[in-house]
Amino acid sequence: MGFFIEGEWHEDTPANRYERGRFVRTPSIFRNWITADGSAGPSGEAGFAAAPGRYHLYVAHACPWAYRTTLFRKLKKLEDVISITIAAPLYGERTWRFSDEPGSIPDIVNGKQELWEIYLLANPRYSGRVTVPTLWDKERRTIVNNESSEIIRMLNSAFNRYTDDRTDYYPAALRGEIDRINDLVYTTVNNGVYRSGFAVTQEAYEEACRTLFDTLNKLEDRLSRQRWLVGDQITESDWRLFSTLIRFDAVYHYHFKCNLKRIVDYPNLSNYVRDLYQQPGVAETVNLDHIKRHYYGSQLRVNPTGIVPLGPTGAAVDFGAPHDRGRFGR
Repeated sequence: MGFFIEGEWHEDTPANRYERGRFVRTPSIFRNWITADGSAGPSGEAGFAAAPGRYHLYVAHACPWAYRTTLFRKLKKLEDVISITIAAPLYGERTWRFSDEPGSIPDIVNGKQELWEIYLLANPRYSGRVTVPTLWDKERRTIVNNESSEIIRMLNSAFNRYTDDRTDYYPAALRGEIDRINDLVYTTVNNGVYRSGFAVTQEAYEEACRTLFDTLNKLEDRLSRQRWLVGDQITESDWRLFSTLIRFDAVYHYHFKCNLKRIVDYPNLSNYVRDLYQQPGVAETVNLDHIKRHYYGSQLRVNPTGIVPLGPTGAAVDFGAPHDRGRFGR
């Protein structure tokens, strides 16, 4: 996809995304914050007050970053509080497109056809990339935030008065360790699969791929001793890792050449993924059809033919199969 400069669309070139053959992710632009009372965010960001029906999420099943927010909306039982548009799996002419095809939900809030139109609604002279998730404020008619790590923090706590789910996935006592694990997983796994798949030199690819599997090996060992990544409860760190692992064997193993091993080849990681997948409500948030169709059918620089493979890997991935994580207790 391309990007905007002062409201004008520009097609992408390798020079815009790579540094010495290494893929470089562009930081998110909109960084305001929803709080329970509309006060400023944790770092002084402009505050938006939580309210039922006021906010709308633009997401895509295929995107792991957007999926985080879809998942937290489900986990926190906010479906009736925050409305949603789910993009089609294949890109439109410029960006994510909206449709009513199976698994998608059209833009019922602004009536637009592609996500770039939402960005120009917020700022006609917008400069930057157009990404999901995008959190929209119907009242001010602007984008609040398009950084997934911040949106899930808002969904975790800001809307608690409007839901009967008070689960805290970022508890104060564990925040230091959660942040440490998040930093490792984001750099080497969440973004690591992209750094492998989008690398344009052999050196950059091997560096990213080896680092990715070094971390997976460490996580496999960690999960041999405990059920969850941090403490004795599911935290934000587990869901952030899950968003990548649930896609790994179906797309990253082949499409992004992350093929030293599959997740099904790791006894602890594979059982851990099934454990998370089988938590209440999670399975219905995973759409492997959209995931496969998007990666293989839209990312044509990586897969020029656009052919979508029939299966995920050698053996079918059954996330509903029994797992052994109960041996660690709850």
